[in-house]
Amino acid sequence: MAQKIPTRLYLAEDEMPKNWYNLRADMKDKPDPILHPGTLAPATAADLEPVFCKETVKQELDQTTRLIPIPEGLQQFYKAYRPSALIRAYFLEKELGTPAEIYYKFEGTNTSGSHKLNSAAAQAYYAKEEGLTTLTTETGAGQWGSAMAMACAFYGLKLIVYMVKVSSQQKPYRKALIETYGARLIPSPSDTTESGCAILAANPQTGGSLGCAISEAIETAVKTGQCRYVLGSVLNHVLLHQSIIGQEVKATFEKYNIKPDIIIGCAGGGSNLGGLIAPFMGEKLSGASQTRFIAVEPASCPSFTRGRFAYDFGDTAKTTPLLRMYTLGSGFIPSANHAGGLRYHGMNSTLSKLYHDGHLEARSALQTDVFDAAVRFAKLEGILPAPESSHAILAAIDEALECKRTGEKKTILFGLTGTGYFDMTAYMAYNEKTMTDHVPSDEELEKGFASIPDIPQNKKPLP
Repeated sequence: MAQKIPTRLYLAEDEMPKNWYNLRADMKDKPDPILHPGTLAPATAADLEPVFCKETVKQELDQTTRLIPIPEGLQQFYKAYRPSALIRAYFLEKELGTPAEIYYKFEGTNTSGSHKLNSAAAQAYYAKEEGLTTLTTETGAGQWGSAMAMACAFYGLKLIVYMVKVSSQQKPYRKALIETYGARLIPSPSDTTESGCAILAANPQTGGSLGCAISEAIETAVKTGQCRYVLGSVLNHVLLHQSIIGQEVKATFEKYNIKPDIIIGCAGGGSNLGGLIAPFMGEKLSGASQTRFIAVEPASCPSFTRGRFAYDFGDTAKTTPLLRMYTLGSGFIPSANHAGGLRYHGMNSTLSKLYHDGHLEARSALQTDVFDAAVRFAKLEGILPAPESSHAILAAIDEALECKRTGEKKTILFGLTGTGYFDMTAYMAYNEKTMTDHVPSDEELEKGFASIPDIPQNKKPLP
């Protein structure tokens, strides 16, 4: 008799992973190196340490160590909200009439409401160990800023958060949460930095972008004593910290003898997607599985599906090292009507390499379709999802309906990265039918592509 799978599948506290998994160690074809923007030589630890914490720099540059220990002190913090639940979406399956089994990893049980706390806590922990007193960061929809504020409050660090201006206007309660934890929030671009002033001078009415906010946060970090900059996505050490998500899923699936056929994650900078798929992608690269991996991004900010694979800056002011990634250009500004946080112009270099080499699929979605899926899910499963997560929900529904059409029974996993309780302005627009879709024209994208640096590495034939 087949084993009945419970609705909620848990690991015990003592089964929580003790190490992060570094996917790059198992990639035969590694991501391209980070480049120093001045010399175009591969960036060294000495180049990066004036901006980032020393331990995260070490992790960023490490492409060979498979398992990196999670510090004991950080493990204790994780136990406040981990392991997180893996949930079988029985009600969604029934409503769809699909033979597919649908599971989701729910990361919304901490106060920040998302997976972001996994890396925020790690970076705050390392900053405290290094003897730093202040951190700066950016945030788009506010999940990362909230998580970083929580982590800094726990470890006794000051925090300055530059939040994309249009998001700060749409989500005042995110500002309240961040400030409740003691951080200072500044809508970006602002007049508090030289880069912010330059952006405002060029475009006084701009709603901002993550690239703008990153420029301001880095500038403040390098001008402030005992201070470093921390980032919530895009870089490889962030994906490393988020690998605890995928490792928990893998351990839980093995506990219940489940093998996933399709794994789906929303994609902005790549932190959730990379963390969710990491150990399963490692198996696929070794030939041990044939799992499909699907990245879902907004049609309004389509870095995978319409971007270029090139070396680009991570910020609008062009102060960061160069990353080879799928990018819309650091000068690209997403439409102000885009409700979610998936608004970064580029994509993590590891995920970009996997996509370029054909190991990862990608698709884009209109935000009205995304909210259709979000509301459908909320009514059936009882959780109001974040707009970001809802991109993955939409694709999971589409794949489950395809199983219904073909009669194939597949196991589908998606990441429910967080809750939508701070996104009520967007839900109101959806309910009132004032929400609109924006798909950038080729002309709009060309303006962003024009900001991609004209360097020799971008003129070489792609491998």
